[in-house]
Amino acid sequence: MRWFILACLPMKLREQISRFLAYIALVKRRKGFRKKRPPTRSWLDAKFRPAFRGYPVATVAFYGPNDNLATKVAVSVILTESNQPDVLKPWFSEGGLDVRHDPAIGEEILAFLKPYAPRSTVVTDGIIGCPHEEGTDYPEGASCPQCPYWAGRDRFTHERIQ
Repeated sequence: MRWFILACLPMKLREQISRFLAYIALVKRRKGFRKKRPPTRSWLDAKFRPAFRGYPVATVAFYGPNDNLATKVAVSVILTESNQPDVLKPWFSEGGLDVRHDPAIGEEILAFLKPYAPRSTVVTDGIIGCPHEEGTDYPEGASCPQCPYWAGRDRFTHERIQ
């Protein structure tokens, strides 16, 4: 059908169209016009796959003053089937940057996990609480005075419980 329409056009217009199509084909072959992979959002997307593949297990949990900004990430390694993590290390963001999108913290976490070679990884879906520690930063049994968002909220559903 297309060729029939082109055949009905004057010769000069057909030549211009064919030159234009040849130019488009040339431009598409250039490196800058190839389809690119979408950039990874953060260090999390590229490295961690869900599923239990055995021990050691790495866990990654995010904490923040509200449900949108993660200012702390706690990474632990469970070497064998036990109740408590064998190694636990926290990282904190500087200047209000979300730790989930900070490549420097991501590289540090990957370097931290490398010697343990975790076969399985558990990563929280979102932020699961206040970055301050109960009993250390504020009294036990009380709500954190610096993070009013989490007062009376469920850590996993973020719904009000009181």
